[in-house]
Amino acid sequence: ARGYTAWDCTSPAFVKTTDAGTCILCIPAAFTSYTGESLDYKTPLLRSMDAISKEALKALALFGNTSAKKVTASVGPEQEYFLIDKKKFAKRTDLKLCGRTLFGAMPPKGQELDDQYFAAIKDKVASYMTELNEELWKYGILAKTQHNEVAPAQHELAPIFSTTNIATDQNHLVMATMKKIAAKHDLECVLHEKPVAGDNGSGKHNNWSISTDEGENLIDPGKHPETNLQFQFFLAAVLAAVDNNAELLRLSASSAGNDHRLGANEAPPAIISAFLGEQLESIVKQIIEKGEATESPKGKTYVSGASTLPTFTMDATDRNRTSPFAFTGNKFEFRMVGSTQSIAFPMMVLNTIVADQLKKMTDELEGAEDFETACKALIRKTLTEHQKIIFNGNGYSDEWIAEAEKRGLPNIKCMVDAVPALVKEDAVEIFEEHGVYTKAEMESRAEVMYETYAKTINIEALTMIDMAKKQIVPATIKYQTSLAESVNAIKAASSAVDTSVQEALMADISVNLKAMYAALAHLEEVTNKAEEMEEGAEQGHYYHDVVFAAMDELRKPADKLEMLVAKSAWPFPSYGDLIFEV
Repeated sequence: ARGYTAWDCTSPAFVKTTDAGTCILCIPAAFTSYTGESLDYKTPLLRSMDAISKEALKALALFGNTSAKKVTASVGPEQEYFLIDKKKFAKRTDLKLCGRTLFGAMPPKGQELDDQYFAAIKDKVASYMTELNEELWKYGILAKTQHNEVAPAQHELAPIFSTTNIATDQNHLVMATMKKIAAKHDLECVLHEKPVAGDNGSGKHNNWSISTDEGENLIDPGKHPETNLQFQFFLAAVLAAVDNNAELLRLSASSAGNDHRLGANEAPPAIISAFLGEQLESIVKQIIEKGEATESPKGKTYVSGASTLPTFTMDATDRNRTSPFAFTGNKFEFRMVGSTQSIAFPMMVLNTIVADQLKKMTDELEGAEDFETACKALIRKTLTEHQKIIFNGNGYSDEWIAEAEKRGLPNIKCMVDAVPALVKEDAVEIFEEHGVYTKAEMESRAEVMYETYAKTINIEALTMIDMAKKQIVPATIKYQTSLAESVNAIKAASSAVDTSVQEALMADISVNLKAMYAALAHLEEVTNKAEEMEEGAEQGHYYHDVVFAAMDELRKPADKLEMLVAKSAWPFPSYGDLIFEV
């Protein structure tokens, strides 16, 4: 097992200090196989950054900007996470081995009131955040915000944006540091996309834009977006890239963990669409209908009605938290990425597909006798052909699912269905043309994705089997036995005392215990069969379609038993214990 490493000298080296005081020099590096293929996330990401710089510069030259020498993709990755009491975490085998709970009945209260989101940060959590900031500052990582998130025990850190490769390296450091600092506060930082079923999952919202070395943000509409032809050109390119490559973009945010999150409450749907907001939607509509825009909605003036509060100009744009790819003023926010994922892969995909679209549009405009007329016509044509990707409504609604189907937008619901997009002929052509991936590198990654998915679900299935056999079943039988003994004792003491409640409870427990044991046997059977299959697409689909479904069937009676068995007899902490007692 041999390979080569090379320092990415555009990403600063840093020093880690262990609790024992040992200093370790860490150098961000690329990793290449002995035969020359990329084995890492960094190399393709850097290649994609070169690709988008090259194509964006060619486009800018058409607009008369020949002084810019480089265009840089930047990103600010918001990081969501859960904090759970360390001792309670240690009692949950599923959290320790899988990063998420595999069993758990919902408590009477969840996130319905949004009171976690708008509440003051608890002192213990605030202390954790303070030390986390101090540790991150040592690495040069600056947080813009830190706050509670919607789900109980959920929080978020949003860093200052940086060059994409640096931001990626820093995000890996953020995740590692979050876990390290949590331990010092008797907490466990959980980064899984869905640690608690029924409540919000955690994502990584990637705020992406491209800027020149002269400081011009090419995704910034400026004061007059209706006449900003250059901005309209880049906007059209991004929208076309997203529409043409929706399956690739969906794949870039796919993982076994993120399958639980996409489409759930407060997470974007699995359908790729782009939110533009009222101002840009109006401009796009004018261009499509008339060939150019002549006006755009301006920000309104806020008047509070209170004499002590000032008036101010409101932003002309707006936000949509249900969109997977939303325009947010001077950038696009790719909200689908999972909280445990490296942002390198999704950002690499986004850079590459935008570079490819820029090339197509630039090639079409080169040599035009009347550049402005040709450019306006191309923007109009591009927006007309790809307007189906634009959606400003509620991405959570059933109506949108039906509407997206009418528009012909793909709705890929799980990772194993997304993987084939990586090795399609048109995808290989795009990545090879821009020097980002070779066909062999893409095929190897597809194989690894199937294998990783299968192994993840296998570990979860085996963990469920272990917990069911060693914890839930014994605890339930023990509690049922104690009920039976109490019934016998009561009847022996007095035949006049009614024991129907205890007997009904025992009967209910028996029904669910029997159902659970049958589901347990079925899960063991299908898991054993899956382990014997050859790795690849077939095994990945089997784990999703059969094993994962069997896991769900085991969980249902187990969660019902949790509601029937006394809390003192249940073998591990409940959801209420985990998310409300930090």
